[in-house]
Amino acid sequence: MRVHDWSLALRAGVAAVAAVVAFAGCSSVMPGALDGDGGGDAAPRTGAGPGVTADSVKVVFVGVDLKATASVTGFKTADAGDPARQVKALETWVNANGGIAGRKMVAVYRNYEAADDSPAAEERLCNQITQDDKAFAVVLTGQFQSNARPCYASRRTLVLDATLVANDQSTFTKLAPYLWSASYPDYDEFVRAFLGSLEQQQYFAGTTKAGVVAADTPTNRTAYERLAVPELKRLNVTPTVAWIDTTDLGTLNAGLNQAAVDFRAKGVERVFFLGGARMASFFLTVAAAQSFTARYALSSFDNLTFLVNNPATIPREGLQGAVGIGFNPSQDVPDSAYPFPGTDAERACVDIYAADGQKFATRENARVAFPYCDAALLLQAGARNLGADLNASAWSQAARALGTQFRPATGFSGLLGPGRFSAANGYRAIAYDGGCGCFAYQGEEVPFAAR
Repeated sequence: MRVHDWSLALRAGVAAVAAVVAFAGCSSVMPGALDGDGGGDAAPRTGAGPGVTADSVKVVFVGVDLKATASVTGFKTADAGDPARQVKALETWVNANGGIAGRKMVAVYRNYEAADDSPAAEERLCNQITQDDKAFAVVLTGQFQSNARPCYASRRTLVLDATLVANDQSTFTKLAPYLWSASYPDYDEFVRAFLGSLEQQQYFAGTTKAGVVAADTPTNRTAYERLAVPELKRLNVTPTVAWIDTTDLGTLNAGLNQAAVDFRAKGVERVFFLGGARMASFFLTVAAAQSFTARYALSSFDNLTFLVNNPATIPREGLQGAVGIGFNPSQDVPDSAYPFPGTDAERACVDIYAADGQKFATRENARVAFPYCDAALLLQAGARNLGADLNASAWSQAARALGTQFRPATGFSGLLGPGRFSAANGYRAIAYDGGCGCFAYQGEEVPFAAR
């Protein structure tokens, strides 16, 4: 987006996709966990965590600079406003409304250049935030390297992940109690919902073959083998999977080109994507050049508005018949298809920014501001009654107790509880509408998990 904008994943545009996934640095460190949540040594439940004093709490918000990437790729993204000012507005509001566990939130904004992303760059950022800033919590946007989250967790820094990445239950559990998402779903829940919705939309009707374009990451491979393969077998669909190395632009393009060649040779007529990383954007461009056509299945992980905002490079005719699911309205559909603001949570965040004189012409312009707002408000809500024991473990217990009280502005309904680390709990089916040249929601909201 953004900043987590996904455009940023587009860092692929330079050798920036070198960022989408890598394995280095602190990635082997598995910190403690709450009882019943797995992990290693138990995290402390009493006393103050790092970045916490008697009267203040340090929280760092990471923003992603896409200028260098955009200048190379030519891809267009809607203006996301001034993220540093958005962070300051949240600080002002939180401190005027009780602070964090009765303490003043000291919000720091850190800019990160997407084009320079690498495991080494991620570790430098982690060092800056945990050692120099000494933050209690960090709000991540656009950090795709696999060493990023373990690095923060190993320093006992709470991570409120505002990046559209594949964080599954296993990842959350290993890094518990430090890794959370206020805005996006657990990846396991997503995969189940995605394939279930495709069945309901009869996406596989009339075919026994499907092409799967999948980011070659441990989390994505595990989700594919454990969840997608059995479901496709039940549907009598034989998959041809293309594991895409998204390390850099060269490996990305080579993998996508080969996937198009293989799919065409095998007569594949349905193609869906797992793992995000802007693979859909690049594949549609490559497929057109290869004269390969298929009916696509897409999701919010593929940044649907980005697909339709760049017709010069992503042929819209390739989107005809596309279906899927969406859980992030700011990057799913235009305001004409889903009025803005559409929920109480959206209105609450819009009001917070409006108090600072910041307005958003469309929901897409708020695609960075909303996840920032979700993170700040969830942090505040979980800390409300902690007093002296403001630490990640105590906060996690309190956050789970919120149940359905917290609802993300970035999505639809919310759900927290035992074993849950993601607050998002709602999605809607989507389909491409050739009339507006956009995606539109179909039917009512569906929960990812039962309450």
